[in-house]
Amino acid sequence: MFRLAIAAAALAFATNASADSQVTVEPIFHSSTTIAKQPVELPGGPVEIAASIFTIQPGASLPVHRHAYPRLGYVLSGEIKVYNEETKLSQTFKPGDVIVESVAKWHSGTNPGSKPLKLLVIDEAPAGAQTTEVRK
Repeated sequence: MFRLAIAAAALAFATNASADSQVTVEPIFHSSTTIAKQPVELPGGPVEIAASIFTIQPGASLPVHRHAYPRLGYVLSGEIKVYNEETKLSQTFKPGDVIVESVAKWHSGTNPGSKPLKLLVIDEAPAGAQTTEVRK
């Protein structure tokens, strides 16, 4: 419901803004599927929203992991190469790219660049839920 209200407000700002408006809304991304081509579905009931900034140094990798709930990433700087072990696909994301992470599929991320990666990560899940499982 909260997400719907934000979307409605953004749409209202975008459609009601006059040519000389001090406020503009620039849509940057829209998707209903993950990078593994899964439909994005929210858990029923109330959710908790958490945001984090990951900093990954050049050449460093995240461990192989998977997510139980939808997770969004936004590349602030640097680049990340995501490898999905189940689909065998690799994708590289650069500043301004949005990542709709796969759900329940093992994957890892590496910074293949020469600069630190800064990645804004947003999770929506039931309050207190574990959102990421690292493979042992």
